[in-house]
Amino acid sequence: MINQIRAKFNELYKTEGSVYASPGRINLIGEHTDYNGGFVFPGAIDKGMIAEIKLNGTDKIRAFALDLNESAEFGLNEEDAPKASWARYIFGVCREIIKRGGKIEGFDTVFAGDVPLGAGMSSSAALESTYAFALNDMLSLGIDKFELAKIGQSTEHNYVGVKCGIMDQFASIFGKKGSLMLLDCRSLEHKYYPFDPKGYKLVLLDSVVKHELASSAYNKRRESCENVAKAIRANHPEVEFLRDATLDMLNEVKNTVSAEDYMRAEYVIEEVQRVMDVCEALEKGDYETVGDRMYGTHHGMSKLYEVSCEELDFLNDIAKKCGVTGSRVMGGGFGGCTINLVKEEIYDAFIKEAFSAYKEKFGHEPKLYNVIISDGARKLL
Repeated sequence: MINQIRAKFNELYKTEGSVYASPGRINLIGEHTDYNGGFVFPGAIDKGMIAEIKLNGTDKIRAFALDLNESAEFGLNEEDAPKASWARYIFGVCREIIKRGGKIEGFDTVFAGDVPLGAGMSSSAALESTYAFALNDMLSLGIDKFELAKIGQSTEHNYVGVKCGIMDQFASIFGKKGSLMLLDCRSLEHKYYPFDPKGYKLVLLDSVVKHELASSAYNKRRESCENVAKAIRANHPEVEFLRDATLDMLNEVKNTVSAEDYMRAEYVIEEVQRVMDVCEALEKGDYETVGDRMYGTHHGMSKLYEVSCEELDFLNDIAKKCGVTGSRVMGGGFGGCTINLVKEEIYDAFIKEAFSAYKEKFGHEPKLYNVIISDGARKLL
């Protein structure tokens, strides 16, 4: 991929630039906990975005998206926003740096990626992080990594129209080879945990489906969580988010909240605890407990939070049947991937069974991605 990017850059601009990369991410456990002030457990992966960049001495950006075979040229003022959605990510990063007092100059760039699109591995955060990191480095802007992650998040909010949390950009910037990160979504404190499951593989199975109700369902569930947190707060003023609540506190308000809201809150409170259990298990190298909690998350997301779907439940059932250590839906739900912790000795049999059974049931095979936990944003050349 680097050679293709460099060849295209040379063809377009007749020169050579610097090469930067940022990864996509997985999240081992901690789903729908971010907006409840809870914890997530992401890691950067060995798939991401790569860009060659060189300052061009103008106030214009000339960009080429190799995967799409599309080009865009735009200025650095608010009214110069490009129409192409992919170009808005680059423009947004530049604008967010400018808003923070950074001086951006025009540049030429070619980029490409190998993060599968729509599979929940956050190709958009990888793209934002690549340019935020690169411009900070090339122009010696002195922005800390923490702010670089926020620049990516603000780009999503202000130029793409997605009100995302900080996890994706945080993992892309702060990723560390061989480690996952426990990120506290309230304080944004983070801690690295070694993740080197010898004898296991971490595998994503992509259902290749995306159900349409995801955004409205997401908002509805967020509302449920806020309703219950408010009800609990009446008795326990210290409860700011569901992250602060216990199941006992939830049961106190069982008769004052709807049955649906109760179920949603039950899932979140239990999920916060599962993340803590996984931290403890990883410190002991206890991957069986990690896997057990992953299955617990899937059950909760399917039956209590109701954000799974037939295809994801089917993949989870096959994993269980094949003796996979841990499996769950990864991401917001309603499609995308399951993340699976698989013992190497059963890997081939599991993949074979998953592909044949899924095709028989749904008429097409899932996609397979083996992932390795890798470093965050960096300069390559």
